[in-house]
Amino acid sequence: MPRSSSLLWIGLLLLILLPTAAGRVLLDVAGGLLLVLLALPLILGGAGWLGWRFLQSRMQACPACGAMNLSSGERCSVCGAPLTAANPSTDSAPASAMTIDVQAQDVDS
Repeated sequence: MPRSSSLLWIGLLLLILLPTAAGRVLLDVAGGLLLVLLALPLILGGAGWLGWRFLQSRMQACPACGAMNLSSGERCSVCGAPLTAANPSTDSAPASAMTIDVQAQDVDS
């Protein structure tokens, strides 16, 4: 059994190394498979990024709780508040620009 498998590998190597049509076909198929294996993660990653950007463009923040919802709904899926507020707040500063005052208190048990 080991003899026939080694002959098979030698025959395949000769087909690839000798300038024949069969060797050229084998090299073309191997090159195509390698190209697909290298390009497929890039293509899938790009499609995933485009899908994520599309979903982000359709998301809407709830004015009451700040949870992100798809804009197709009329109410927040977390708190139930209407997503289109009748009276939008005049304070539209981003949360990252706000500060929180914290005071420490002693607790006696």
